[in-house]
Amino acid sequence: MKRSLARVSRLLFAAALGAAPALHAAEEPVILFGQSAALEGPTRELGEGMRLGLEAAFNEINAAGGVHGRRLELISLDDGYEPETAIVNTRRLIEEEQVFALIGPVGTPTSAAAQPIATEAGVPYIGAFTGAEFLRDAEALPNVINVRASYFQETEEMAARLNQDLGLDTVSIFFQDDSYGRAGLAGLRRAVDIYGMEISREVAYPRNSEAVKLALLDLRRAGADAVVIIGAYQPVSTMIRWARKLNYSPYFINISFIGSEALARTLGEDGEGVYVTQVVPFPRDASLPVVAEYQAALGQMDSGAAPSFVTLEGYLAGRLAAEGLRLAGPEPTRQGFLEALKTSEEIDLSGFRLSYGRNDNQGSDQVYLTVIDENGDFASVDRIGSP
Repeated sequence: MKRSLARVSRLLFAAALGAAPALHAAEEPVILFGQSAALEGPTRELGEGMRLGLEAAFNEINAAGGVHGRRLELISLDDGYEPETAIVNTRRLIEEEQVFALIGPVGTPTSAAAQPIATEAGVPYIGAFTGAEFLRDAEALPNVINVRASYFQETEEMAARLNQDLGLDTVSIFFQDDSYGRAGLAGLRRAVDIYGMEISREVAYPRNSEAVKLALLDLRRAGADAVVIIGAYQPVSTMIRWARKLNYSPYFINISFIGSEALARTLGEDGEGVYVTQVVPFPRDASLPVVAEYQAALGQMDSGAAPSFVTLEGYLAGRLAAEGLRLAGPEPTRQGFLEALKTSEEIDLSGFRLSYGRNDNQGSDQVYLTVIDENGDFASVDRIGSP
């Protein structure tokens, strides 16, 4: 009901001016953000997690009076992690819902489809849940603001740990056969060159599918002691469970997009010793003020929700959006919002610091290493040890 009223109020305001609804300024007490993400299907926990984190941040901000007296609201549409649907959703959010900005989109293939539409329309594209390198071209994409470290940085950390901690000089890769998987593959190829390593086998599986058995057999034939994984939690957990049954137990190390908690839950006892790189702080470490604030906001939004890396990333994106609006002043425009973020020396989200610039649209360069322990929980670690 609130969203419908917000839509009507925008139309009435524009009618009073004798013009179409404004696209470049937030001219009412509600500032509307739009999200296209997987809310159904095998990657739904990623989209649901980002949405919950965003809503927790907005709810916290609104409870404190909003930003310059304006409430923040979110419309989330399901794209099923399919690019074609993401295009339809993005056009609807921009043209019909007339959102101020797009926020928290989930995935590389969907972002590759939606980002050009947002860029052409001049609509801010904030906090995408992907580390794909194409979103980090600040000069070509003036409307894109990233929060997280890139896949290149994550795969470089993987190669460093495998080489320096374990002395490995070869690695295999299991990747999703789309732009997301290829982005991770490109990052790993670059990383192994840095550390004088080689990729012994590159094995792909189809998106939104659990057809991974043949791929697993191919990995086992390669015989590498470590497998870098660029995938989603359902097919990856299926592959690892089959690997355990076949007594194939290399070091498995996943990129952050995997959906860590969903992976650990679906793996069960087969998850022990599986590594995941992360791009946000540990969501249970309340010693960091922003994590303590996130935990409180999440509890207010959903008392049954457990802290997770995905919801924390959504929360951080929501906090960043609010900070951009605060810096842009009481009459924010899209351009003013983007300028405010890019010209800030440093943005401190209660201890999680982001830095942007004219030629830098990525706020954080931090990569953290975690492992699933014997209890099925995640633990922060500094190095890769024995599986």
